[in-house]
Amino acid sequence: MIHRNLTPRPSRLDKASFIAGFGDIYEHSPWVAELAWDCGLDERHDTPEHLAEVMGRMLTEADAESQLAVIRAHPDLAGKAAVADELTDDSTREQVGAGLDQCSAEEMARFERLNAAYRAKFGFPFVMAVKGSDRLAILDAFEARLPNDPDKERHTAVEQINRIALFRLQSRAEG
Repeated sequence: MIHRNLTPRPSRLDKASFIAGFGDIYEHSPWVAELAWDCGLDERHDTPEHLAEVMGRMLTEADAESQLAVIRAHPDLAGKAAVADELTDDSTREQVGAGLDQCSAEEMARFERLNAAYRAKFGFPFVMAVKGSDRLAILDAFEARLPNDPDKERHTAVEQINRIALFRLQSRAEG
């Protein structure tokens, strides 16, 4: 695998420029980028994989309330924000890439039911790194994760958000 560097290179940016360039990797949560920059970035962090690792550690090591705030910043999959065209550009590309813009009426109704049940149980949206998945696999994952306890599901959502961040960084490096 060829490792491409990010442009601009994170290790060469001052704090404000880094946050301006990478603060949106975690949905509406620039504090993740700020903490990553505070850890000290060097040339290793100019690749998506290494930058994702340090940024992911910031979220993984954050307290539960901070993690929940990042989780809650994510939109429902195939939800009202998608229908109303209110998603971030990254979220729109990810959902379209998984075919969520092509749901049948039955699939959309199933997404609505599962989104509502999931939010009622956990108090946050279902988050999944959908790259490489399709809408049926996503619906199956919804069903498989609904029985989880809240703590396990919070950890699963954080893992999925960190995967989303890696995919977003890789996409930027590819240009």
